[in-house]
Amino acid sequence: MERPRFHESVRYAWRGIVHTVRTQRNARIHLVVLVVVVAAGLALGITREEWALVLLAAGLVLAAESLNSALEDLADRVEPDFDPHIMRVKDAAAGGVLITALTAAAVGLLVFGPRLLALFHVCRGCSPP
Repeated sequence: MERPRFHESVRYAWRGIVHTVRTQRNARIHLVVLVVVVAAGLALGITREEWALVLLAAGLVLAAESLNSALEDLADRVEPDFDPHIMRVKDAAAGGVLITALTAAAVGLLVFGPRLLALFHVCRGCSPP
């Protein structure tokens, strides 16, 4: 079998992204959060380095969600009936998504927290970085 050309590989990958977003509620939630975070980053003027951290964290969450969805689809195809081993694999993959999402939230707090506190005058003497 001939390997797909680069543009075909990109098209297949894009098709996978679209499928994941269309079929997975959590992927859509992650995308909505990303839009809010990008808007907040633009409004609050985060630095280039902070953009790098925020976008890296968001990309890892979306990648983990895609891999989790692929693994779940494959597991359901291989074993449609309940199997405790398959359940543990699916739970571990979902745990990976949770870890990346919590890490992304921590990055968000570190980047946006000081700016939001200063914006709302929650702490005296605070100024955005």
